Amino acid sequence: MTTDVFSPEKRSAVMRRVKGRDTAPELKVRRMLWRLGARYRLHRKDLPGRPDIVLAGRRLAIFVHGCFWHGHDCARGARVPKANRDYWLGKVGRNRARDAATLAQLEAMGWRVLVVWECGLKDEAGLEAALAAALAPKTPPRPAPSPRPSRSSA
Repeated sequence: MTTDVFSPEKRSAVMRRVKGRDTAPELKVRRMLWRLGARYRLHRKDLPGRPDIVLAGRRLAIFVHGCFWHGHDCARGARVPKANRDYWLGKVGRNRARDAATLAQLEAMGWRVLVVWECGLKDEAGLEAALAAALAPKTPPRPAPSPRPSRSSA
């Protein structure tokens, strides 16, 4: 077991600074949504998991997840701290299980859910396209008009 590089007081101060809302990635997604013309509510307590961003009219809940904290399969999310390894594996595992349960609950309630990963913010054009697609109205395709019978002049 590796010991922590920080004293317990310093580690406590570092962990206190980790924010759960209004993070830089979340603010970036909110600015993109605003530019796309979307208006939203934040952290609705009446929905499972308190989604970071809620577009009620579109029944869309958006979560902005940090790759490390939610165990994404990217390089940053796959890292496991050397100190207190078992604790962190358990912590991230519980977060992933909670996220899956929250997603299932929201979908069962008829909500669409979009998860934006912290690493996905690097590709701004791709993220903006994904957000625009999520905002697009979900109307069923119209059937093609049937051909009109031709009128022949006799």
